[in-house]
Amino acid sequence: MNVNLANIALQPIFSILIGILILLVPRFLNYFVAVYLIVIGILGLMHSVRV
Repeated sequence: MNVNLANIALQPIFSILIGILILLVPRFLNYFVAVYLIVIGILGLMHSVRV
């Protein structure tokens, strides 16, 4: 069985990892949220530019 990263949704995996890190180190919550919002915003802009 071959596992191809193209078939795996990265957003749920990223969300789980960030959630675990927030539980372990809660003071970094602001940084995680900021990075997440920036990444989602950039991906949204890239998607709208391609259309």
